[in-house]
Amino acid sequence: VGNLAIGAAAPQYQNLFNQTYGIGSQVGVMLPFSRLHESEADHMGLIFMAMAGYNPNEAVEFWKRMAAQGGGAPPEFLSTHPSNETRINDLKKLVPEAMQYYKK
Repeated sequence: VGNLAIGAAAPQYQNLFNQTYGIGSQVGVMLPFSRLHESEADHMGLIFMAMAGYNPNEAVEFWKRMAAQGGGAPPEFLSTHPSNETRINDLKKLVPEAMQYYKK
C-alpha cells in the first residue's frame, strides 16, 4: 500500500519507505507484544514459585540483584524484555496475589 502511495515515479523512495515501515512495525507492534509475553511469564512464574513453596518476595530481590549487576541494556522500547525496573515494579504489585498461593 505504501509503495502505491509513493508511486512508481519515485523508486528511490520505495526502499526507504520499506525500511521505515519495517522499523516502525518492529518498535510499535512486535517488541511491545514480546514484552507483554515476558510480563505474563513473570506473573505466572511468580504464582508457580509460590505454589512450589518459594517466597514470592524473593523474585523482587532477585531482580534487584540483576539490576545491580548492570549491563548495557537497550532502552525498554527497543527490547524484547521489560527493563529490570519495570519488572521489579510489576512484581511488587503482583506479590500480594502470589502470596495467596504461598505455603511455608
